[in-house]
Formats: sequence, structure tokens, C-alpha cells
Amino acid sequence: MTPSSSAPNPLQAPLLSGRHILVTGVANRWSIAWAVVQSIARAGGRATMTYQGEAQRSTIQKMLEDLPEHHRAPLLLPLDVRNDAEISAVAETLKSEGLTLDGFVHSIAFAKREELDGAFLDTSRDGFLMAQEISAFSLVALSRAFASCMVPGSSIVAMTYLGSERIVPHYNVMGAAKAALEASVRYLAYDLGVSGIRVNAVSAGPIKTASGRAIKGFGDMQKTVAERAPLKHQELTAEEVADATVALLSPLLRAVTGEVLFVDLGYRQMGMV
Repeated sequence: MTPSSSAPNPLQAPLLSGRHILVTGVANRWSIAWAVVQSIARAGGRATMTYQGEAQRSTIQKMLEDLPEHHRAPLLLPLDVRNDAEISAVAETLKSEGLTLDGFVHSIAFAKREELDGAFLDTSRDGFLMAQEISAFSLVALSRAFASCMVPGSSIVAMTYLGSERIVPHYNVMGAAKAALEASVRYLAYDLGVSGIRVNAVSAGPIKTASGRAIKGFGDMQKTVAERAPLKHQELTAEEVADATVALLSPLLRAVTGEVLFVDLGYRQMGMV
């Protein structure tokens, strides 16, 4: 059986040529989400970004100057994922502007600092629920709101971490939140598959981001991965994680959904060495 001659071949053009992706969670130049925006541009796509607060909006506007003008999406939208009205407003703005989405990237996570410094046993009720709402339920809320803006063949990608399935000291409540996020990826993949929308996650190894450095012992985590991972060519970079994200956003992996792709130099696969 040969492919139809009329079917587009994603290998014959930039992977995201003509595709519009919404990216959440861009905080600064060191964010994985910003690396994703840059990779989207390199792949021929455009990225609309969301922000929370005017200070973050100003920061992102300056960062946009680094992108070629023809790869800048027309919108920069306010979004607080704890505010249902703002979530709905993003979807309504896209529709009013006549814009559809070929996917979105969920790169949002938050936990109180004190919940990461102590023992998981001491997690507060409020701290647990906050981490779950912002880091996990937000994926469900955004998927529900944006589904009507997405075309068949669209792709949703969420950012996760190994602490969802293994004990990572001081990751604590975020580990529980990421576990819920990954379960949500699988259930959303089932619900949205009928609409031709894929849902996957990228599990990145430790990278020097503002949120990463907030975890106690982060430097030791990086050192352990560097010592034990099979791939030792260099320190894992945000660009490598972003490029893997673009692959999931693209038609190249159009038959993949409900999966967690580990981008960690092979660290997860190692046993006792």
C-alpha cells in the first residue's frame, strides 16, 4: 500500500509550516516554554503566548523581538488558569479574531516553596490542592476550553517530570501533581481522540530554569543525571526538550497519543549502576 499522492508529507516541508500553536507558561528567557516558542518558529510555525500579570507581559513583549516577524503570532493573551473567565476569554478572543489552533503547550506548574522544602508528610491541605489545581487540573480546563478552537490533527503537549513516578527528594507535592497531570493526559487523549486531537506529555530531565533552581538539591539532581545517563555528550538543554515538543506538535508523530516522551538523555532507563 502506497501513500496517497495528495497527502502532505511532513518531511517535505518545515514540520510546523502554517501551524498556529498556543504556548502557556513563558516566564522569562530561561523558560522551557520560551525554548518551545523558538523551536516552533524554527519549524515554520507561529506561537501565540499567554501571560499572567503586566510585568510578565512586558517581559514577553521584549523577548518577541528575538523572533522573525513572520513567525510572531498576532496575540499575547492574559491567562490565569485559576480564573475560568480568563480561560474562556482566551478561547473567545481566538474565535473573534478568526484564529484556529493546531495545538497548545501546557507548561504551567506551581507549588508553595514551603511545600518543597520540608517533608511530603507535612504537605498542607491548601498547598496540595493549589499544586493540583494549577499544575494538573489546568490541563483539563484548558483542553475543554480550547477544543472548539482546534482543528483535526491538532496536538496538545504537557510538560512533566520523572518525580511523577519516582521519589525525588524535595519534589514532594509537585510529584503528586505531575502524576495527576500524566493521568489526565491519558484520559484526555481518549476523550479528544474522536475529534482527531492528540494529547501527550514530555518528561524533561533537570534543566536550569527558574522553577528548577527553586528545588532544593537541584544541582545534585543535574550531577546525578550527568553521571548516570547513557548519553553524555553534553548537559541537557531546553532546546533539546523544545525540539522534542515540536516533534509531538507536528504531523510527524500524528499516530502517537496518550504517551509520555522522556527527554532526559536516557536517565529514566538506567537501573542500579
